[in-house]
Amino acid sequence: MIWRAGDRVWEFPRSPLIMGIVNVTPDSFSDGGQHATTETAVAHALALASEGADILDIGGESTRPGAPPVSEADELARVLPVIKKLAGATGAALSVDTQKPAVAAAALDAGAVIVNDIAAHRNNPQMWQTAASAGAGYVAMHMQGTPQTMQDAPTYDDVVATVHDFFGERLEATAGAGLPAEHVALDPGLGFGKSLEHNLALLGALEHFTKWQRPLLVGASRKSFLGHLTGAKVADRLPGSLACACRAAEAGAGIVRVHEVRETAHALKTWAAISRQ
Repeated sequence: MIWRAGDRVWEFPRSPLIMGIVNVTPDSFSDGGQHATTETAVAHALALASEGADILDIGGESTRPGAPPVSEADELARVLPVIKKLAGATGAALSVDTQKPAVAAAALDAGAVIVNDIAAHRNNPQMWQTAASAGAGYVAMHMQGTPQTMQDAPTYDDVVATVHDFFGERLEATAGAGLPAEHVALDPGLGFGKSLEHNLALLGALEHFTKWQRPLLVGASRKSFLGHLTGAKVADRLPGSLACACRAAEAGAGIVRVHEVRETAHALKTWAAISRQ
């Protein structure tokens, strides 16, 4: 199985690619404001790359529960200068974390090769066509509702079956828009319209999604369900985040999206050494 993103080609199975999070926002749930300027965001991204990030995921709109939408102009003003400065400055692939096709198009022109789309992209093929025309990698994530409504009592008859069926629908829709499956990765959307029990069920059933023969992205880092489970504040959720990363690796996931790259790289290296025995 391969995943194509611009001039990048990754072959799976392998130890998960590490996607480092670069939030160029004042209000993200865990690090809002810490990297809100171009200079601090670029410095943070380069530090993550030096720690072992294979991909740098650059976002200009917070998608925490209840976060207000950001205008297209504001989002572009946040992410484009960062992507332009990072393009060619690091060996890590650049990803743009956006729901807006126009932002995705501008980011791909500036040097990004992946679109990480939490909206996946509803029923609008424009995002898929944008990714297809650029030969970009594309991550389709499952979310119930929107960031403004997703944690208002999320309900499923069977969350694993729902996400599984959603992946099949997205792969059919993206292919219909001209985006080949080998450019698509799938994300079950931990924390996006899910309760603690839903998140644990998805983590326990990750192998179920390998049916689609596409890389699975797992993003559990610092999320609130870890706090609900352990009582840990955001800054103290690294142990739970690492446990989820190792569980993702065990299940054959292709990408883990994380805040702490160095610690995740060490945990995954240790897991891989043990698993080889």
